[in-house]
Amino acid sequence: MEKRVCFDFEIDFSNGGGIQGQGFRLDIPGDDIADDELADYIVRDMRLLMVGAVRILNKTVIEERHKRRDGGD
Repeated sequence: MEKRVCFDFEIDFSNGGGIQGQGFRLDIPGDDIADDELADYIVRDMRLLMVGAVRILNKTVIEERHKRRDGGD
């Protein structure tokens, strides 16, 4: 079965403000993903700029079919 990661996150922007997400899910290629790698993935995937701190919370790897089939665009 394929793996996905379910997690909450908080992102602070260096020019002020921030965003957060709860119960966010992303496909992962293996059985686990490090928090810093996951943070980079979120920032890149959401095309965020001026990112300061990223906090990953309540991370759980789950068995679930991947949602992206076309390489992630």
